[in-house]
Amino acid sequence: MKKCIACIAFFLPESATMRNKFAVALFILLITAGCSSIAPKYNTDFNNITQLRGEKLNQVKVGTVTKEITANSDVDSLTFRGSSFLSPYGSYTAYLAEALKQELDDARLLNATSQIEVSAVLLRNSLDAGVVTGVAESEARFVVRNAGTTIFDKVKASRHTWESSIFANMAYPKAHQNYPIVVQKLVGQLFADPDFIAALK
Repeated sequence: MKKCIACIAFFLPESATMRNKFAVALFILLITAGCSSIAPKYNTDFNNITQLRGEKLNQVKVGTVTKEITANSDVDSLTFRGSSFLSPYGSYTAYLAEALKQELDDARLLNATSQIEVSAVLLRNSLDAGVVTGVAESEARFVVRNAGTTIFDKVKASRHTWESSIFANMAYPKAHQNYPIVVQKLVGQLFADPDFIAALK
């Protein structure tokens, strides 16, 4: 960090005192400092599995989760304030797949040999650690097939906000803690759809 502060201070006006230069440089660094971090692993949302356990459903397997190749932005790449935000599963398509597996497994509905399969295409995945409000958005197309026949095909979306900060050392942890919630909400949107529930009966 000392090297970064010295580098920024070098480019500040010569009229500024050395103390002021380093104070401004430190302030800039706290606001914009870039680094790489790894998103938290997914944790099951109790409300989601309660939704499933309240129904008499057939077991299901999780198929492939892919992404739109022609999309304007890569859903597997997240950055905020110059920082890379990496998936603990190698990609965010894998993150969504893990979310589905965990939720279904905890609801005692996951079965790798089932003829009913849930797959998805991740359409949107964004994270913005704003100076006042942080925002995460997720959108995916979910498809359910029974023995190869499509019985459910819908797009679901979720949005989650939280109080952020102008300072990077405060904004980063908050974004880190809140990202998994937008995925929980996306999966929750799917499980709350009566047509999805009907497809698993």
